[in-house]
Amino acid sequence: MRFKPVIGLEIHVQLNTKTKAFCSCPADVFEHEPNSAICPVCTGQPGALPVPSREMYEYGILLASALNCRINEYTRFDRKNYFYPDLPKGYQITQYFYPLANDGYLELDGEKIRINRIHLEEDAGKLVHSSETITEAESSLVDMNRCGVPLAEIVTEPDIKSPEQARKFLEKLRQILRYLGVSTGDMEKGALRCDANISVIDTETNRQSNKVEVKNMNSFKFVEKALQFEFERIKNAMLEGKDVEKETRGWDLSTKATISMRSKEEANDYRYFPEPDIPPVVLSPNEIKKIVEKMPELPDQKKERFMKDYRLSEYEANILTSSKGLADFYEKCVEVTNDPKETSNWFLTELLKYESAESNFEELKIKPTHFKELFDLISSGKITRNIAKEVFEEVYRTGKSPEEVVKEKNIEVVGDASLIEEILKKMLEENPDKVEAYRNGKKGLLGFFVGGVMKQTKGKADPKVVNEIAKKLLGD
Repeated sequence: MRFKPVIGLEIHVQLNTKTKAFCSCPADVFEHEPNSAICPVCTGQPGALPVPSREMYEYGILLASALNCRINEYTRFDRKNYFYPDLPKGYQITQYFYPLANDGYLELDGEKIRINRIHLEEDAGKLVHSSETITEAESSLVDMNRCGVPLAEIVTEPDIKSPEQARKFLEKLRQILRYLGVSTGDMEKGALRCDANISVIDTETNRQSNKVEVKNMNSFKFVEKALQFEFERIKNAMLEGKDVEKETRGWDLSTKATISMRSKEEANDYRYFPEPDIPPVVLSPNEIKKIVEKMPELPDQKKERFMKDYRLSEYEANILTSSKGLADFYEKCVEVTNDPKETSNWFLTELLKYESAESNFEELKIKPTHFKELFDLISSGKITRNIAKEVFEEVYRTGKSPEEVVKEKNIEVVGDASLIEEILKKMLEENPDKVEAYRNGKKGLLGFFVGGVMKQTKGKADPKVVNEIAKKLLGD
């Protein structure tokens, strides 16, 4: 490709703390009435003093460690000054000069996407527009609930090579966030927000465009689409010999295009200076170590363990570890069934027909013991695998035991050899031409006789027994 995109991401992660970053207001404000979860501290009233949340630091350190960052013992908060209607103080408390962590990476498809820094900060409020799209909005209201909600901002190096890779990076990051339990990672609720910086290199001339920032992307799919649109826009401008303006653009859902919002700010525009109301936070190596020791098993580690301990394929392990809830439920079932492979097969072919990887598996009506009972019914020959699928659906829907479902539906396998032989003898008498053809080499006709028995027994005959008796009567 002559033109190549150069992409870096700035990702804001809302941390799952109980309280806001610098006050005791609740941090989970998504469903609160507007302006009902605020206090003098988070709205910046005169004389109110902020106090950093310890839990915010613990979650930030866990995240930094999971992303292979160097965690800094000395951190300090700063004021980022700018005016916007949803920022009542006229500044945001953030970490600019001394962030929480630096120099990390996230491995993606065998490549390392470097992470420049992770810093802690507070969120601003929220503008509620009178229309769903920016361009059509006639008025906006301000909800201050989100002011002071703790964020961890992750800034990558410009290592991302395509819009698709940007989407994959965000998907993997969300998976890690959920495994850690530090954030829900829900983009639709604003718990994970992404701004993307993109420029384009002309490999023939080695000319690189100005950097453009893209905002207002509220799903992984829209991040990819917005970056693809912007790549094409910049590329076409370069082909026409035009300069690309250094600016901030917004993704407009209604037009599926980016629109110009304002010229791009520089760091000195924000007039950063140390936050006078919060002293530096100094963490000892021992404190950091204690927090990092709480690290749960991460997705890549769990995937490798599933492949090694349970002898699963990479495909199976990928799916079963795609969410922590799914992986945990699978392991609970394996503890009961003691059959990792069979359990995996039923998860992939049956359970995930009804549930997504992000479901709450603790609330399912089907339990680990149900899998064990179902497997026992199959191995004992009481039901066939096809009947088992019917039983599984009923157990999943009602929570009844597999034994109970089999009795209620009267679908236990017919294993009576004399009954099966009687049905087959009658079929042979009624189809002498097919019997002769079979004996002359058309062995595929065995399926005709087996299928006839299955039809007359409504699928309840044991296929193995039917096959054996049919071959005997046909002279094999």
